[in-house]
Amino acid sequence: MSSAILVLAATLVVALFVISLLSGTKRLPPNTRYPPGPPGKPIVGNLLDIPTQHSWLKFKEWSDQYGPLIRLNLAGKVHYIASTEKIANDLLRERGTLYSSREQSPAAAQLLSDNLRPLLLPYNDVWRNGRKFTHYVTNTTVANSYHSTQILESTRMLRDLIRSPKEYEHWFERYASGLIFRLAFGKTIKTGNEELVGRILKIVHAVERVASPGAYLVDSFPSLMYLPRFVAPFKRELTQLHEQELMLFRGLMEDVREELRNGKAPECWERTFIERQSEFNLTTDQGAYVVGTLFEAGSGTTAAAMMSFILAMIHFPAWLAKLQQEVDYVCGRTRLPNFEDVPNLPNVRAVVKETLRWRPVTAGGAPHQLVKDDVYHDYFIPAGANVHANQWAIHRDPGLYPDPESFNPNRWLDPSFPTYKSPLSVYPNLHNYSAFGFGRRICPGQNIAERSLNILTARIAWACDIAKARDWEGKEVEVPLYDYTTGFNVQPRPFPFDLKVRSQDRLQVIDDELERVMRDDPLKGR
Repeated sequence: MSSAILVLAATLVVALFVISLLSGTKRLPPNTRYPPGPPGKPIVGNLLDIPTQHSWLKFKEWSDQYGPLIRLNLAGKVHYIASTEKIANDLLRERGTLYSSREQSPAAAQLLSDNLRPLLLPYNDVWRNGRKFTHYVTNTTVANSYHSTQILESTRMLRDLIRSPKEYEHWFERYASGLIFRLAFGKTIKTGNEELVGRILKIVHAVERVASPGAYLVDSFPSLMYLPRFVAPFKRELTQLHEQELMLFRGLMEDVREELRNGKAPECWERTFIERQSEFNLTTDQGAYVVGTLFEAGSGTTAAAMMSFILAMIHFPAWLAKLQQEVDYVCGRTRLPNFEDVPNLPNVRAVVKETLRWRPVTAGGAPHQLVKDDVYHDYFIPAGANVHANQWAIHRDPGLYPDPESFNPNRWLDPSFPTYKSPLSVYPNLHNYSAFGFGRRICPGQNIAERSLNILTARIAWACDIAKARDWEGKEVEVPLYDYTTGFNVQPRPFPFDLKVRSQDRLQVIDDELERVMRDDPLKGR
């Protein structure tokens, strides 16, 4: 490749970058202003002020200083950060027709996904058709039909967690991936170490990394997309990941299609799509991505939330004692909690909801792109701006969550708190909870996730004692309250703790339940 071509490419990139800077500037309409925000530097604006890891902490710091809605300039791209639930609801939920699109980020949306990943699609017909299918297989009524699958996988998880608690991350991930694998593809995951599962989880972690703010310079400087591949290695890396993912999703769909031809396909999401593809008006690859990314999303978020639950229990053991007292009262000692018990377990539901508030999985929130100029109060928000609901800050709003840094499930149970709702047989619950996002982009799997978190929490409390680990001198091993991974979704880094079954009688109950559910497994042998 000649040096002349390199010079030409560099000149083109610079020219396009300057054009993008100029086009990002808009004149304010009369009687409006921009929200406040930190001062930026020439050309790059606030870009270099944002840490590459845990950016939501910096956004929270700025919101404390400048207000609940702030404006950032990231090298000519305009971003707004909403830090209260009211503002996020006002914009992203109440004005959903304006705030439901996504910016087509070069790294995650284009190179890694080839504009197939529903999470990153703009607000268009392809996204709406995919959402129609997703709602069809995850709505509240349908989610209730998955209870038996959740009971089976939670029993397996519980037995293995007791047997080998140091592998807790693996067991939570196997629960989540095993559940969604059954629902999506009609297949079982026996150990969680299967080669196919490893391939999927590798891609899941790649997506979380690539979609994390600041992970790739091309997202801040899209003109870098015009560089030739030999001087832009990120292009080769991300397109190869996409090709691997697409081949994986196509293969999973073809497996079900072949079983259908042979009359052996079990009921699953993939089968539903194949049989009713024309109703949803999606291409084969679009459908493969809708189903495949449902697995990707579900396999990571539930596991991450359960890891935060364990972290909370070792730091706040009084709440574990309350959970144990509640499940013992409702269920007794001779059977495991079931879904029929959940209305009678308000403490369980409160701990689940508080865990998601205290340590949100998608801490920075997913950006919504505005499709038309808007004015909120007297603040001007131009079309094309990205609006982030910063989950970390929203769940630390002292007006809604007094003493927000404290882990306190009573805020959902005590009428003196602004978040209390009655009756306690229904509330607290996770319906439309801000931890799942806002408006038309709210997580479509929230119904399944809520049921998983409730049953896992109740069953662990019924079966297990959990405490801080102790060293050789018998002293408690201190675990940081916040030592989390970075990425689009986050979870606590591995930490030590002690977990033991509460009694041998309870262990026998678990063993008997496991034997029953495995004997009756409709996917036995698959």
